[in-house]
Amino acid sequence: MKAYIHARLTKNDCEVLARLKKSTGHSESELVRRGLQLIDKELGRARTALETAGSSVGKFKKGPRDLARNKRHLTGFGE
Repeated sequence: MKAYIHARLTKNDCEVLARLKKSTGHSESELVRRGLQLIDKELGRARTALETAGSSVGKFKKGPRDLARNKRHLTGFGE
């Protein structure tokens, strides 16, 4: 889905946008998208387990495959 927005920016907003474009190398669209994500995070939207795990998902190739199901792995845990 592509959506387009129209925003009226003050002179100060334009200066900030130009400074961010220059310092980050990101496009105006990318800066707006990142700004929306930051505001969403600031408002405290509950994150999914996948979002919380982030880039670590799928990184662990070694270890017991039955860790969540086999009670043997919990022996001594919390003692």
